[in-house]
Amino acid sequence: MARLVLSLDGQVMAEYNMNKERYTIGRLPDNDIRIDNAAVSGHHSLIINILNDSFLEDLNSTNGTYVNGKLIKKHALQHGDVITVGHHQLRFVEDDEQQDEFEKTMVIQPSARPVEKLRTAAEVAEKVGGSLGATGRTRALADGAAALRKAKLQVLSGAFAGREVELSKALTTLGRPGVQVAAITRRAEAYYIVHVDSGKADDFPLLNGTPIGAQATKLNDNDVIQLAGVKMGFFVN
Repeated sequence: MARLVLSLDGQVMAEYNMNKERYTIGRLPDNDIRIDNAAVSGHHSLIINILNDSFLEDLNSTNGTYVNGKLIKKHALQHGDVITVGHHQLRFVEDDEQQDEFEKTMVIQPSARPVEKLRTAAEVAEKVGGSLGATGRTRALADGAAALRKAKLQVLSGAFAGREVELSKALTTLGRPGVQVAAITRRAEAYYIVHVDSGKADDFPLLNGTPIGAQATKLNDNDVIQLAGVKMGFFVN
């Protein structure tokens, strides 16, 4: 299923699943996608979905509709197209392709981890345990501990803005080898992020604008992670 990711100045504001035949975009409340901004016409644009194809049409708007920087009247949407309506952007995303692209570039599979550079899951877990102390380590590793609430990452910047990654595994490794890599570990009582590897010494990922350092750091709802040039929000479901 295709999606539209609404953003303003690079910040994601909303997502819309394209599960209907018609979507209107505009400033008035009766639109499917409402953008309450003076630069947007009352009924600015229309998207029609026919089988696996989506078509965008400008509805004689005052300021026009743009796709990838070009003024259009009608346009057949393709994965990655960026629609500009007033000051806002709507990125057209086809989920299957976006999943593949994102996983190839940012989600590091266990079989692809270079042994000489990336620490093993056990080493990451030991870092987390060390930061908790003996009592916390025992509690975190105990069998039958209370179930942890599910969490996810949502990409906030760049080509994959709006993409989500469910943190369902004990260890999720993210980044770009040789640039910056971190792991998010799912323990019994919380999620933690730990620096794994970087192309430069002491080049740590940022958490809410502050380097995380060498120790495992607990994640809280709405935290913002910056890793390998990509901003991601951490959200507890």
